[in-house]
Amino acid sequence: QVSELVQFLLVKDQKKIPIKRADMLKSVIGEYKDAYSEIVNKAGRTLQEVFGLQLVEIDSKRPTYILINNLPHAEGKYLCRNKEKEKMGLLLVILSFIFMKGNSVKDSALWEFLHLLAVYPGKPHCTFGDVQKLVTGEFVRQKYLETTPIPLTDPPEFKYQWGPRAEKEISKKDVLNSVAKIQGKNPTFWASQYSEA
Repeated sequence: QVSELVQFLLVKDQKKIPIKRADMLKSVIGEYKDAYSEIVNKAGRTLQEVFGLQLVEIDSKRPTYILINNLPHAEGKYLCRNKEKEKMGLLLVILSFIFMKGNSVKDSALWEFLHLLAVYPGKPHCTFGDVQKLVTGEFVRQKYLETTPIPLTDPPEFKYQWGPRAEKEISKKDVLNSVAKIQGKNPTFWASQYSEA
């Protein structure tokens, strides 16, 4: 059961979509549900020792897990498959923007910012394809970003924040250091972000 669960988790992680306990029970553990915790713990140890991946619970109310890369990586460089590098670059830019703006931005502010980078919602991008779908669909589904409706807005507006996967995988210190390098300033220039990082 442990090796089957490890394979199941590795396959599910290819799309970076959070894995629900219910799916693990239904697809792999089945009749061994009494040993669920033991099987998951052993699978977690195997993933850690063999693949350098950590199985992390991101939602305890509706048990949901993600795999995060635990291998040491150089500051600001994230391990990902080649095709994913450009997407991760865009994601890091978005996460940096959100962090530097106080950890929460309105969707309109986010699209204005991306507009400055010649990335437009609803207009196909040569590298990212449909950017709106990538940001509001894929990044949200993968739990890198979280959206919350802003009450009493017409048309409806949302705010973006870091999702639980971003909180676990990406260091705010690295993000701040990258922004500081780009701006040619010392990270301490942004006092509140510096203390949070």
